Order: sequence, then structure tokens, then C-alpha cells
Amino acid sequence: MSDGDEVGTAAVRAAASRVSAHLVPGDGPPLLRDLALLAEVDPGPPPRAWTEAHARLLSAVLIARARTDALGEDVNFVERYFEDGRLTRPAPLSSSARADLYASVAEYLGAVGWPQAAAGFASDALIFATSPGERFRALCALAQALSLNAEFPRATSVVAEAREIFVGEGWAPEDFSLWLLYSDALLALGRADPARGLQLAQEAEEARPDDPYWLFAAELIRLTAHWVLGDIPGALAKARRLLHGSGRARSYRHMRERLHGMCSGLLALQGEYAEALGVLERQESHAGHTICFPNLRATVLLQVGRDQELIDATDTCVTMADHCLFALPSLLTRRAVAFLRLGQQKRAAASMASALPLIERTGGPQFTFSMLLAGEVTQLLDLVAAERPDLAAEVAAARAALPHPEAAESEPETADPQRELTVTERELSRLLLTDLSLTQIAQQRGVSVNTVKTQVRSIYSKWGVSNRQALARMLRSARG
Repeated sequence: MSDGDEVGTAAVRAAASRVSAHLVPGDGPPLLRDLALLAEVDPGPPPRAWTEAHARLLSAVLIARARTDALGEDVNFVERYFEDGRLTRPAPLSSSARADLYASVAEYLGAVGWPQAAAGFASDALIFATSPGERFRALCALAQALSLNAEFPRATSVVAEAREIFVGEGWAPEDFSLWLLYSDALLALGRADPARGLQLAQEAEEARPDDPYWLFAAELIRLTAHWVLGDIPGALAKARRLLHGSGRARSYRHMRERLHGMCSGLLALQGEYAEALGVLERQESHAGHTICFPNLRATVLLQVGRDQELIDATDTCVTMADHCLFALPSLLTRRAVAFLRLGQQKRAAASMASALPLIERTGGPQFTFSMLLAGEVTQLLDLVAAERPDLAAEVAAARAALPHPEAAESEPETADPQRELTVTERELSRLLLTDLSLTQIAQQRGVSVNTVKTQVRSIYSKWGVSNRQALARMLRSARG
């Protein structure tokens, strides 16, 4: 970045000026051609002392990279200019320039998948915002960070304030923020509110009907709503179309990664476990693990009884100091189930105890327990209740979220068959949900076919069924 009065070429300066003028609502969004030009600009090293021109150029380049998915430098691009949330060189900047720059850094960090750091920059942008437009931008960046980190209670109030400002100022729909709309959609997902999700998908399409990034986001939001509605085959068909369609070429990395995760989960719900793992095979998590692929793989591994593999594959995630909260409660809960099956009750209880406060902080357990057997979750909650009386409120909230709590209270004498299964039988019961034959299961487990048949008969007896199809129905019903 030049230390002289002229920052960048004339074309770059002109594009940066136009983008900066359109970052706050009122005059329409930045032009895609200006964003495309600036996304390829390398501002160079930090100047010896920051000027308003330096700050505006960096802000425009950050926005251009975020909004055109040019994220190749990931968090390293921000770390070139900032250390511990502060510029590395002296910066006598105005409040307006700081609000603009910090909001752009926050949006960029949200796009690369580091919402924890993004929230700090967005909060700083709010401090320096002096106009409704600047405050709206900062709130949008903060909503993006909080919702991506599953801090839904706080994100709810931020989204509400941003929408109130937008409506109060009378700005045009095209000036709305896609990330604010997407944050609203994540809140709807957290509430299991598909009607709101469908409404938001339509809002995105109507606001920017010619913008491919907005249209892809609308389809992803609509797909999520169909999943929440329970239309698993329809949602899977939509996921496959999006995953393999040409529209993904003009979409945001975070949304593509979330699509991979959703496609894998939908395949697992259909019993297509090999394909569910295949969808995730080449995917790697970025920065703060906003999309945590080890956790997504863990969900599938748990279904097929590969419990030790699950533990080994997720050890690194649980030691991360800045792991995104969106996936962490789910990850800890799945590890707890795996430990339970492996007979390691103390580790199971400890992992579940770590998950429960995070579940409460992120707005509730509705989706943390999806695709898990209610009986196993109940066992884990019993272990935590016995060892950690200080978590009584969290345990009670988790119990209330499990399926059919009324039935559990009215029929306490009825045993849960899953609780009577041995560890080996639990692993085998998940393999029985796949398309593998008994011979193939025996080969995979390294035992004889007769041994597998004996274990299968024991499982049938404990579940009160007489065939594999009936067992599959019972197991899937018990997942909750």
C-alpha cells in the first residue's frame, strides 16, 4: 500500500470510491464489476501511517473479496494489517472511516468462517458509527457473526434492531443486507420455524432477482425449510440440484459448505451412509470451524457404529481454543454418545457436561440431538445429573427437548430397549440400518456370519420385533 498521497491506480481509486459510497443503504448496492475489479487488487503492506484514503481502499477491497467469494488468503489477509483487533501502524482516522473499515473487516471474517473475531470488529464498528447507515452496516456484520456462531439469543435482538432501522429510514429492498437476511434464516432454523424460512427465501429473491449470490442463498434457505418441515426426500432432491448445479459457481463458500453438510445429513437420514460420507470426503474446515466437517462426519460415523473412529477424528476439534459454537455442542454430544458405547462412562459424562451449557447458550437443544437415539441421550443426562447437580437446570431443559416426554412420564415402567443393548449390539443395530447384508456386516466386523446372526436375534428380542425392516422402523423412530 503506497505511502504517498495517491493510493492505487486511477481505476482502482475510482472503483473504491464508488464501492465505499454504496456500502451504506440509500443509493443501491455496489456494482458487481467494481467488486470484481477490487477483488483482484493487492493493497500491499501496511502504510507507515494510515490515512483516510488507505482505510477506504482496504475497506473496499475487503468487501469486494467477501462479496465475490475471493477468499484465497483467508484470515491471513486481515492479519497483514491487524494484530489483536488493532491496526499495526498509527491510524489517525475519523470515526466514520473507522466504522467503515471495522464493518468491512467483520464482514470479511464472517465470510471466511471466523465469526468469533468478526464479532469483535463489528462491535468496534458500532462504537464508531455516527449515522443510521453506518449503524445498520455494523449491526448487519454483528448479526452475521453472532448467528454463524449460534449465539441466537443475542443475534435475535441485533437482527430486530437492524430491521427497525432499515424500515424506519425507508430504504429500498435492494439496499438490504444478504447476511442480515441469512442471519434471520439461521434464527428461524434455530426456532424450527420453516414458514419464516420460506418467507425469507422469497424476500431474498425479490430484493435482488438478478444477483446469483442472492438466488443461491434463497434456494439454500428454502431447502433448509423443507428439511425442517420433514420433507426429507424433497429436501435431498433440492440439495443435489444445488450441489451439482451451475449456480454454485456464483455463491459464497460458507453456503456451499453448509450445503455439503446438509446433503450429507439428508443422505444419512435416508440410510445412505456411504454416500453421506462421500459427500464430505474432500471437504476441509476453515479458520474457526463455522462449518465443522469432522462433526458432520461424526454424525454419520455414529450411525454405523464406528465409535472409536469418531473419537479419533474429532480429538483435534475439541482442543481448539476458538472453535465455532454452532457445531461444538453437537460435536461434544456425539463424542459423549461414542464414549458411552465404548463403555467409558466418565468420559461420556464429562463430554456431555461440557455440551450442556453451550446448548443453553446457543438457544436450545432442538438440533443438537437430531439423529441421536433418545435412549442414549437419556443415559447421558442421567450420568450428568448424578455427577453434576450444578447442571440440573440444563439437564432438565435437555430432557424436555427429547421426543415424546409425556410418554416417558406416563409409562415409567416401560424399559427402553436401546438401554438394554450391549455396546456390540448398539454398533450392530446401526449397521442393520444400512444396505449391507449379514455376510458383509460379518466381514466388516471381522466375525463369523453365525455370530452376527446370534447377535441380531438378541437385538430383535430386546426390541420386540421379528425382522430387519421392523427393527429399522423402530430405530429410526427412536432417534428423535
